[in-house]
Amino acid sequence: MEVVISRALKETVPDFKIGVIQYDDITVGATPQFLLGRIAFFHEEWLATNGEKPIGDLPGVKEWRRAFKAVGTDPSRYRPSHEALIRRLLKERTIPSVNSAVDVNNYFSIKYEMPMGIYDREALTPPVVIKIGDETDAYEGLNGREMNMAAKLVSADQSQAFGSPIVDSRRSMVTEATRSALHILYLRPSFSEKEANRVTEEVAAAFTHVNGGTADWKVIR
Repeated sequence: MEVVISRALKETVPDFKIGVIQYDDITVGATPQFLLGRIAFFHEEWLATNGEKPIGDLPGVKEWRRAFKAVGTDPSRYRPSHEALIRRLLKERTIPSVNSAVDVNNYFSIKYEMPMGIYDREALTPPVVIKIGDETDAYEGLNGREMNMAAKLVSADQSQAFGSPIVDSRRSMVTEATRSALHILYLRPSFSEKEANRVTEEVAAAFTHVNGGTADWKVIR
């Protein structure tokens, strides 16, 4: 599945880059106990290290707030998804388990302080473009709300927008019936080429370790 970044977005955020991972033959289900234990331990460590820091001082939060402002999004009104996860972790001291795909996604989103989205590839019609949304871009979000995506970062296929580093759509959500998936990592703009490749490869390896299948990954600038 072809994934591209729009010219207008690259001109607006010159360091914008994404990790793109395509999975085949995966099995999504309840998250195994070994991973739930690892995630719980990670959350404890993260809170011990970062729990007293102002959220706005976290490097990944700071970077993505700047990127949102550049495209015309108020990050205090529409928070990057990883910031929303961090706020939930600080408030509830845990992140509830969803399934083995989403839990891996959320783990790395907090670890590297960057938005990430995982999508059922069978629900998408390629090509996929990452762009700044306009008034025609809208969808029902995972939060149950109708999302107007004008002046926001969006992922769109031939049909319509389906994802964003704010909230993703119900149309493309990953379920236990998903067998092929598209993983979009909104890499931190400050990442070097080496860091971007390392993180994308790490996520791909961890995801297939938990969910099986195969992964084909690359970094797109």
